Parts: sequence; structure tokens; C-alpha cells
Amino acid sequence: MTNITDPIYTNEEAARAHFEAIRWPDGRVCPHCGTIGNSTLMQGKTTRAGLYKCKDCRKPFTATMGTVYERSHIPLHKWLLATHLMVSSKKGISAHQLFRMLGFGSYRTAWFMAHRIREAMRSDDVTPMGSGGGTVEVDETFIGRVKGAPKKRAFHHKMKVLALVDRDSGQARTIVIDNVNASTLMPLVVANVAREAKVMTDEHSGYRYVSSVFAAHGTTSHGRGEYVNLEDRSIHSNTVEGYFSIFKRGMKGVYQHCGEQHLHRYLREFDFRYSNRGTLGVSDQERATIAVQGTVGKRLTYARPDRSAAA
Repeated sequence: MTNITDPIYTNEEAARAHFEAIRWPDGRVCPHCGTIGNSTLMQGKTTRAGLYKCKDCRKPFTATMGTVYERSHIPLHKWLLATHLMVSSKKGISAHQLFRMLGFGSYRTAWFMAHRIREAMRSDDVTPMGSGGGTVEVDETFIGRVKGAPKKRAFHHKMKVLALVDRDSGQARTIVIDNVNASTLMPLVVANVAREAKVMTDEHSGYRYVSSVFAAHGTTSHGRGEYVNLEDRSIHSNTVEGYFSIFKRGMKGVYQHCGEQHLHRYLREFDFRYSNRGTLGVSDQERATIAVQGTVGKRLTYARPDRSAAA
């Protein structure tokens, strides 16, 4: 359990020292020329705190340069606290709650801050799941409503998500998809799952070619009330169903509404927490550190509406 009264969440100098230790564990690195350990802290009455000057390229820099925190007017200790709150809340924390707890001047500030933290949570790992003959569960779900789509029966007007969960490593990977036919599902499964893996799905026809590509394919018929194969209890997709349960409770109970253009970022948030959960031996503090490390090399700027185009 993390102490949220820790100085890194209340004091700017302590927060900066903490962030620098995470970003530069082997010494300060100049983001301009890449020189390690050859910079000096700039001092002066008008010099902002935490500004360094590289002795090689002679350019100034701070620890937040080249991260999602760059050019932010929000104090760093509030960034760290917001990150901790988001990664330690199993089903997420709303922007309104961050707005109230962190004392921002507007809800929009908290909303955009949360999206930048989600960007830091984004994993660039594209390693095929199930390597070494592991088991990967695959399933799709539906949530919300596509803007402008007429309401129909079943799922046609809803947003669609494909999820893959590596049963052995505990990692989750989700993708927003346009439809749930084989021509959409199979290329994504092939691109994200190792050939030697055992793939578990339900009876959906979109997965009918799985057995011809992967080492093994186990199915259960949810339509007949079968959720575990009675002859081989390793054949099921209950793990990925459990992921969807957490995701939907968070989206409906905490966030309540999500536009189609932002769904992929909410998925990255749930992927991150699930893949770094307590049952895998990752504590809240370790999860927060991983998220802070993920801020490096990523930027997310606020896209204002083009009023001239609307005029």
C-alpha cells in the first residue's frame, strides 16, 4: 500500500527528484544530444527550478522535456498523484473526481490530464502472445454506441472491441474493430498470437480458421450454456471474460460515457492495470513507477476544434 501523503505527492521539489530518479537512473541524459552525466543545474533568481544545461551542446533542458508532462502548467507532484490514483483504482477514476481531489480550475484540465496519463500507459510491445506454446484466449465484446448509428437489435450500432489475454503471462491486449467477421478478426489474431500457441475462443464463426493456423484451437459453445469443456477443463475463455467484466464495470460505473474517438485510450488504461495487477506481483507503487517511465518519448497535445471550418 502506498502512502498518498508521501512528499512526492505534496511537494514539488520532492516530486521532481523522484521523477528524475525514475527517468535518469544512470545519470542525467541530455534530450538534445544524448550526453550522459555531463550537465549542470542552472541557478539564478529568474531560472525555473529543475533546469539543467548540457556542457556538450550547451542547450538547456528539464526532466519533463520529451515526455507527456512537457510544457504542462500543472505541478509535477499533482501529475504523480493523479498517476498513482489512476493506476491503483481497479476500475479507474473519473476526471470529475480528479478535478475535485486535485483542485483544478476546470474539469477540462483534469480530463486532458487523464488522457495524457493513459497515453503514458500505452504499451508498444508487439511480441506475439502465447510464445513457447502458451494459451491465448480471444473474444470480442460490444459497448456504448457508434455516434450517428441508428439503434438496431443485437450489436450492430455498438462499438466493438477484440481482446486477447495470454493465460500464462497474464498480459492483455485489446483492439477497437469495425466489425466481427472473419476477415477482420483473423488477421488481428494472426498478427498478435504466436503460431505455436493454443487459442481458446467461443463458437463464433469468425474464428473458424484458427485451427488451420495455430497449434491448437479449443472452443466452448456459450449458446448451449457451455463455458468450460467438461472433458478438458483447460478449454475455456473465462479469463478474457473476466477482463471484460472489469472493463465494462469501469466504463459503465465510473466513466459512464466514452466517445468512439477516445475508446482506444480507455482500453490502454484497462490493459495496463490488468497486465500489471497485484496477482502478478506488481504493487501499486511499482505500477505507478511503470506508468511514469512510460511518459518518456510520448506527447499528446490538445486538438482544439477548427472553428473556421464550421463557419
